[in-house]
Amino acid sequence: MTTLALAIERQARKLSLTERERLAERLIAGMSSERLTAVDAAWVAEAEQRFSAWKRKLTKPLSAAKSLCDIRKDLRR
Repeated sequence: MTTLALAIERQARKLSLTERERLAERLIAGMSSERLTAVDAAWVAEAEQRFSAWKRKLTKPLSAAKSLCDIRKDLRR
């Protein structure tokens, strides 16, 4: 690795676990040769917005079991 890459890695290791995970995801996503469609980009933005609201405790999490139960009820209508 170059000196610059090693310096960046040292700086990245100072980030919180969550920040490092998000940085890694963005770097990996940037390696893909395929561009996100407008729909994909909208889903990513929505997911990031919801995650941010959850982290700030503006929303309450739902269990997977409760979510699936609600979905099944909606599909029966």
